[in-house]
Amino acid sequence: MMSQSKSWFQQTPAWVWLSLIPTLGGFAIVYAGYKSKTKTWVFIGIGISILALALSANSLAFAPWIAQIGIAFYLKKSYLVKTYPKNLPIPEEQELAKLVANTREKVDINECSKHELVNYLGLPIVYANNIESLMNEGYVFTHVEELIEIAGIPEKQVARITPLITFSYNYKKEADCSWKRLNTYSTDELITCGLDGAIAQQIVTERQQRGEYKSLIDVKQRTGLPFNNYRHIA
Repeated sequence: MMSQSKSWFQQTPAWVWLSLIPTLGGFAIVYAGYKSKTKTWVFIGIGISILALALSANSLAFAPWIAQIGIAFYLKKSYLVKTYPKNLPIPEEQELAKLVANTREKVDINECSKHELVNYLGLPIVYANNIESLMNEGYVFTHVEELIEIAGIPEKQVARITPLITFSYNYKKEADCSWKRLNTYSTDELITCGLDGAIAQQIVTERQQRGEYKSLIDVKQRTGLPFNNYRHIA
């Protein structure tokens, strides 16, 4: 899917080449405006075409011809963004991702399906599974940073989809409330935070044996403990 996304922006639409036709090439811009539903382009194309016809027998006939070619190649990128297929995920390049996101509806991370995560946002299935697993256990995402710290999604992936996502709930969390305490607190301190003694010991033992946890999903995968057992500390 990502390769299809990349190849889409590497193409040159046929109408761009048609703009090379003297006098009548302005109608290629009219076509681009019609296909992309951009009225301004339609008017520009019509204007250039009328001017070209008026000057067709004049020594200045080359002026509108050069103009229509320049405008066509200038509009090429915007055209590809406006006509980007809905069945393709957001492009990997961040600039293109933002442009395409402006033409699409946002996805609610807390309400969307795995299909939307994979096929609409273009997330690898492993990260879509992480999000789904946490949501099934009652976790509510409130900010993009949580997709990195809690779901374990790489920053690059999160940066790419950020323009296209939203969150159902955005309530303020307490400043001292963070899952990262699982990397620093002792067994007794975790018990004080409300964790069961055996669970607290298992979390600390795993951390001591294999190092700090990289994310909340990493805690779940390494300890095998359901998220509900320590969700209140996250």
